[in-house]
Amino acid sequence: MRAVQAMEYGGPEVLTAVTLPDPVPGPGEVLIDVAHVDTLFVETQVRTGWGREYFPETPPYVPGGGVSGVVAGLGPGVPEEWLGRRVATYVRGSYASRAVAAASALTVVPDALALLPAAALVHDGVTAAGLLELTAVAPGDRVLILGSSGGMGTLMVQLARSRGALVVGAARGAEKLALVEGLGADATVDVSAADWPERARTALGGAADVILDGVGGRLGATALTLAADGGRFSAHGAPSGTFATLDTEEASRRGIKLFGIADVQFPTAELRRLTSYAFEEAVAGRLQAVIGEVLGLEQAAAAHAVIEGREVVGKVMLTV
Repeated sequence: MRAVQAMEYGGPEVLTAVTLPDPVPGPGEVLIDVAHVDTLFVETQVRTGWGREYFPETPPYVPGGGVSGVVAGLGPGVPEEWLGRRVATYVRGSYASRAVAAASALTVVPDALALLPAAALVHDGVTAAGLLELTAVAPGDRVLILGSSGGMGTLMVQLARSRGALVVGAARGAEKLALVEGLGADATVDVSAADWPERARTALGGAADVILDGVGGRLGATALTLAADGGRFSAHGAPSGTFATLDTEEASRRGIKLFGIADVQFPTAELRRLTSYAFEEAVAGRLQAVIGEVLGLEQAAAAHAVIEGREVVGKVMLTV
């Protein structure tokens, strides 16, 4: 099969197109002919050797996680009805033309949903939907979303609005802010402005009931000051290089409930439920996966360079 491996830790150039043996499905597993592959900012960080306490990948390895495609083979014990089905799932090492996954981890892609947006929703749609449930976003809540123009951020903007929340999207630059506004945010704030916290506080009407931090670092730490007493704060992203370092004593004193990356590690049954939900919302027209660029599988190095350049609006996807 065609695949891409990270041959060592380093820049995008360490991603190399290779030919590997086709994987063989074991008991309870299926073989998927991959159509599209999701890419995430965190994959570019893992490729450099960052975060080995969270992502213990050792070169050479095949990066990636989310895929969509068609079931092309069955392992022992898998019902024949799976053969030929359009599916999406998370697999370890998805930068490849074929992948093996447990049948229990598959989500059927509805006929009305194309395989490209399905792959784009496998990770970000699940995490976005799960985070809104976790932080209990409800009608009337004031929600601040950091990194609102990214793959997951754009989905959280839409899902929070559909729950009746007032949404303030924080991003960088006019083009990204325009995208967030177009997706339904009530207001946007450019985090490149020195006074962005004050602007955010004004847009929120004083404070945020929920803060969804997909950026981390100093921005995330600063955002904690914008949380209302008794609010909820999720520090789940680190494209800045680190997860937000939060003053836990201050949060405890003010009754702010904190969530981290460990809180969005969902079990298989929850992953399937949340994936199905994201697909249903997409089919209903209430959730749009924003895809900024699609590149071929062998162009994975170029895809990583685009992601790291931070100029693309929306997600970067690979197509097989």
